[in-house]
Amino acid sequence: MREIQLYLHIPFCIRKCGYCDFLSGPADERAQRAYTEALLREIRVLGQRTEAAVSTIFIGGGTPSVLRADWMEEILDQLRASFRLLPEAEISMEANPGTVTPEKLKAYLRGGVNRISFGCQSADNEELWLLGRIHSWEEFLESFSMAREAGFANINVDLMSGLPNQTAASWERTLRRTAALGPEHISAYSLIIEEGTPFAQRPLPLPDEEEERLMYERTGQILKEYGMEQYEISNYARPGYACRHNIGYWTGKEYLGMGLGSSSLMEGERFSNTSDMKEYLEDSGHPGRLRRDRQKLSEKDRMEEFMFLGLRMTAGISEKDFLDTFGREIHTVYGSVIRKYVEGGFLGEEKGRLYLTRKGISVSNPILADFLLD
Repeated sequence: MREIQLYLHIPFCIRKCGYCDFLSGPADERAQRAYTEALLREIRVLGQRTEAAVSTIFIGGGTPSVLRADWMEEILDQLRASFRLLPEAEISMEANPGTVTPEKLKAYLRGGVNRISFGCQSADNEELWLLGRIHSWEEFLESFSMAREAGFANINVDLMSGLPNQTAASWERTLRRTAALGPEHISAYSLIIEEGTPFAQRPLPLPDEEEERLMYERTGQILKEYGMEQYEISNYARPGYACRHNIGYWTGKEYLGMGLGSSSLMEGERFSNTSDMKEYLEDSGHPGRLRRDRQKLSEKDRMEEFMFLGLRMTAGISEKDFLDTFGREIHTVYGSVIRKYVEGGFLGEEKGRLYLTRKGISVSNPILADFLLD
């Protein structure tokens, strides 16, 4: 049976953070209700047109947990009514500390959410303030505890390194204080200064490259002490808790996005929904009218994505899968690039798999870019 993944975008938050370039922002309850009704329409129509089984759902934002609990239940109920969800489907939802309550968390569980992801970012309140986060470390602890008490057995925590005024020592404290709580998964990202954000408009006291490299090395070492294994460049999990939805992205699984600005990969075509709220509210019942940036992937596109997405995972890529997918031996396409990085110690090759070494992971961006074909 053909399987796909679903992504739902909730574009609302309490306040925009200084580093954020996502399609999100504050909105009043009336605007949130209008959006919820539009999203329900899109779900109903697309569900009627999709026969594939759904293996994972990810509800992201913005901050999905700013919505009223009964509205989120409506959305979850409509997903189950409209799509064929596998019994073991992973259903993840992002939440912000300080925006959840015991009632909301119980509503998410009733609706089928079985994995919750908290955007904590730091255990240091000064660092959180500099980021423009709305919560404190103490409020995160309260939210985490509420989720456990409600019955969540799969919790992710997002953390961020390379922050203004952050040191390797303060990053280590954040890692240890978070890991000691026993989450099943930690996503540890490095701050990226995106054009057009408030952070890009002013000088920031950021750690230097050597300090950032040390932070990255210590992340894997410290989280391993707490029973977490790295399975992707920025992701660590206890055995059996790797995020299936994200693994789907990295291995080229089809996914269907719903909501404002959401992206999709279906039947070899990439496209996204409009990022214009007025257009979305008017046309959500006619999903074809929402689609923008349509791109049919060529074999070259698919080869490139197979390599630079698959190599993000610590297990790397299967040379046999490449041959089965494209009918070409991987060394006939990428031989010179592979040789260069294997000889330099940046790539490993064994048992029919190609993967980034620890040395390669620390400088992964230029390596992955080399797998773009001219």
